[in-house]
This record gives sequence, C-alpha cells and structure tokens, in this order.
Amino acid sequence: MRLFFVIPLLLSSTATSQQIWDIWQTTWDRSKLFTSLKPSTPINFVSPSVIGSADIVVDDSSTFQTVAGFGGSLTDSAALLLNNLKSTNSPNYWDLLNYLFDTTDGANAAGLSYVRVPLGASDFSAGPYSFDDVNGDNSFNSFNINAAPSYLFSVLQDILSVNNRIKVHVLPWSPPAWMKSSGTMNGGSLKSSLVTTYATYLLKCLQGFQNNGIPVYAISIQNEPQNSNPTYPTASYTPATEAQVGIALRSLMDNNGFGSVRLIGYDHNWDGAGTYAIQLMQAAPNAFAGVAFHCYGGSVGAQDTFHSQYPNKEIYFTECSGTIGSDWWSDIKWYMDNIFIGSIQHNSMSGLMWNIALDGNGNPKYPGTDSCGGSGCRGIVQVNSAGTWSVNQEFYSMSQASKAIIPKDAGGPYGKRIGVSVGGSLNWALRVNAFVTERTNSADWLRYSLVVLNWDDNASTTWNPTPVQTTIEFRGMQATYTFPVGVTTLWWFAPRTSFNATTAETSIGVMPQQIGGKNKQKAFGFHYLMNKFANRFGRS
Repeated sequence: MRLFFVIPLLLSSTATSQQIWDIWQTTWDRSKLFTSLKPSTPINFVSPSVIGSADIVVDDSSTFQTVAGFGGSLTDSAALLLNNLKSTNSPNYWDLLNYLFDTTDGANAAGLSYVRVPLGASDFSAGPYSFDDVNGDNSFNSFNINAAPSYLFSVLQDILSVNNRIKVHVLPWSPPAWMKSSGTMNGGSLKSSLVTTYATYLLKCLQGFQNNGIPVYAISIQNEPQNSNPTYPTASYTPATEAQVGIALRSLMDNNGFGSVRLIGYDHNWDGAGTYAIQLMQAAPNAFAGVAFHCYGGSVGAQDTFHSQYPNKEIYFTECSGTIGSDWWSDIKWYMDNIFIGSIQHNSMSGLMWNIALDGNGNPKYPGTDSCGGSGCRGIVQVNSAGTWSVNQEFYSMSQASKAIIPKDAGGPYGKRIGVSVGGSLNWALRVNAFVTERTNSADWLRYSLVVLNWDDNASTTWNPTPVQTTIEFRGMQATYTFPVGVTTLWWFAPRTSFNATTAETSIGVMPQQIGGKNKQKAFGFHYLMNKFANRFGRS
C-alpha cells in the first residue's frame, strides 16, 4: 500500500532534473571579465543524446582532495601598498578587499581564502629584519613579533574581517642573521648547532601571530631551501637539516597548543619533487603534513612523483609570479593549465600566486635585490598612488577557480575534487576540473561545479578563437553548453547519491535554488526518484 500511494504522487508531479543557473566567465578578448551570467532559462540535464564536439563526463563516485583555497602572499610591500590605499581612499580599499576575499554565496567576489605571509624580511621588504636581531639571544629575551611593520598585521586583520576563515600560511625567507653561517640574512645557511634554537624561534613566531589575533593554518621551515642568494633574505638547507628543524618544531608545536597547525616542507620548485621533497619525508615522516611547490623549475606533473610515494601527505602549490609586460591571454592559459586546473588535478590543495599587490612597476622591492629581474614581477592587484586599483590576469585566473570551491553555506565546507574526463573530437580543446561542495544541512542538495578552460584559439597558426559545443554527462543525464574561448565556471545542484531518506521524505524532497535573489524550490528529478524507488522496492 505504501508504494501504491507514492507512485501516483510521483507521476502527477512536475519535477525537473538538475539545472545550471550559475555561470561565471572570463573570455580571451576581455568582453567578459569574471562576469556573472544569468541565463534567462536554465540549462537542463535531460536524457542523453548525441555528444558534442567535446563531452565532459563527471564521475562523482571518484573523490579526491578537498581544496584549501586560492590566493597569494601578503609581503611587506603588498601590505604597505594596501595600507596606503586605505589611507588615501578607504572606500576603494574595502571594495578591493571584498572583491578579493568575500566568500558570501552569490557575491561579486572571488572568495580567495589562502594567504601566505613571510616571517621577517623577504625580497619585498624595505630592508632586512627578523623578530630577534640581538646576536646570541638564545633565550629570545628580545624577541618581538611587532618588529614586522605595523601595517602587516593591520591589513591582515582587515582581510580576516572580510573572510574570517582565511588560511594563513607563515614561513621565513631566512633565519636571523646571527643564526647563520654567513652572518647575514642575505644567503648562507643555518648553523647546525642552532637547530633546536631555531625551532624555538619559529614556535615564538606562531605565538606572536596568535597574540596578534591571527590564527595560523600552516607553517613552513623555509621558503625555497635550495636558494641561497646574496642580494636578499634567503637560506639554503639540506633535506637532513630541514628534517631536524621539522622534528624539533613539530614537538614544540604539539606541546604548546599548535597541534592542529600543519607543518609543510620543501616549499620550492617542481623539479625537486622526486629528490629533495621525498628525501625530506624519508628523514622526518611524522613531522610534516606535506610539501609545497613553486613554478620556477620543472613541471606540474612532478607533483605526481611525490604523491605516488606519499599518497597520504598533503600537497600545496604556493608561489608563482607574473611578469610585467607578458601577454594577458597567454598567461591565463598557462596559469589555468599548470596551476588553477593543473596543480589541483595533480593533487594540490591550493593554488597561489606571489605578491597580492604591487605597483605598476613591480615595486617596492628589497634594496639591491636581483629578484624579479628584467621587467619585474606583477602582483595579483596593481595599486596606484592616486588611490585606485586594478586586477591583473593572475586575479582573473584564480577567481574562476576559487568560485568553484568556496562554501555554498556560511561556515560550510570547501569544495572537493571529483572525477572528470573529456571525450569527443575536440577533447583537447578543453581543460576541466570538477568539484562537489557538501552542505551544512544534510538534507540540502550538493553543489557540483566545473572549471573549464577553452584554449582552442589556434594561436600557433592562424588566430581563430573557436567556441566548443559541449555535452556534460552527469549521473546518466546530459546538459549542453557552448564554451567560448576563455575560462568558464558553472554549477548545478543534485541530491547526494547515498542519502537515506524515508519514502515519504523522498517523494516530496526539495532543493533550494538561488534565482534572482529569491529562494525557489525545485522538486527532485522524476528520473532520479523513480530509480530510487526501483532500487528500494525491486525491479520487475
């Protein structure tokens, strides 16, 4: 009798299948720049037909890493420029912070959620400093976290006021000069006799950030441990020495209330994935949560070399810089292919560029540094002395990726990568990542999102940007969308495949969908419900 009453209800419903309402897009010709498209009618998933020139197949039964977020580094230079913007034009400053970091569902904002912060001076500081520059102060009586410019913490606190779930990843460019063989922060290496002392110094850095109201997500031992450059703060480490510091620091962290803070190793180029990064894990397997990579040597596929050896260790991508004067669209293609799609496909939990903000000349820099030579490094944002700002191609690339993984619900989880493949005659034209975002209420439908790069521009021959008519396959249903040359982020909602509602609950289940600012309820798709009931009560 129970089945008898439910089936007529199903047959009489006007239920619809999953629908795509939300699309964000950046096109090669800049006619759309991180633009929210609101289709007048939804893109429906319907019974499958002939596939498109490309065919995206989403496999939500295959799940991978949760993405921690996208962002960049708040160097002293970036913080200075942002603080100057706040002083010169406060409304513009807050508009920028909201545009960058607001994760509110539906907001015209990228929702960036990962910020890397140097501990002491870097190549984008006004001069050399650490948090204890008193020679031989092994007891750290002179340690002072506020040796950092005051605007560093004030800007960071402003960012946290916009997004209080920002993941802050701290790391030094150099130990204090007196701890090094060179006697200077510019180049050299840590004295072997001061391994434990330096671990204590890093613990005090964590405590200093905590005392300034900045929760720390992760700490690295050293930025680029294979780089000893005499023109700016750097330090070289062997894997064995970094492992020793890591073992000592991990113990101190666990015993002083920082057990949940991740300790990340390596933090250097892809070309060390199969050597330094693996040697570090071999020397200190229990100290490090994982490793981080930069883009300046090797290729993104090297992340798999590390992952295959240590599949349970985390991978982060934490630095790559744009170059002033480079081609806008070529950069976006490279960034998506290698970082914002590529590194995530190769198991990274983050995608970060270098400076969050610089001026139009790639300044201010550390005096005398040869870092960012040539035309200079470009920030994610250009801040101008007149109190104005503009975002660069680094922003447009990462914003498209970030929009796919930010929480649907306030305080909810970030997106998790799921299986996806591309078929069809133009499968080479699309680079695709797929994600699922869980909900805070288990009864709510999950969000499924795609980030798609169409790079079919024939740039190597005769310039001819070609839109690609594409089918999207999901749970036996099919949607059709034509992707222009550029980057597109879109999403839809669907019930979790494993949910165990009662029969009555299933027959009237609904999904809230944001359309035009109002909540409308869409009933479960008829095909989905029929399969549920067939599976529950058997098939004839």
